[in-house]
Amino acid sequence: MEKKLQITLKRSVIGRPESQRVVVRTLGLRKVNQTVIHNDNPAIRGMVNKVKHLLDVVEVEA
Repeated sequence: MEKKLQITLKRSVIGRPESQRVVVRTLGLRKVNQTVIHNDNPAIRGMVNKVKHLLDVVEVEA
């Protein structure tokens, strides 16, 4: 089974630095409470760590 990450945007990017806005957008998140699923790899983990204070992340089995 391949591991995936369920990522939900829990806080707004209003007032955040541009670099954090770009990371959230790159993850595919546009609106608060929107959820996306990505493969669990070092690149995605790095992006999640940069904006972890804005996200809710759950590991799921796919």
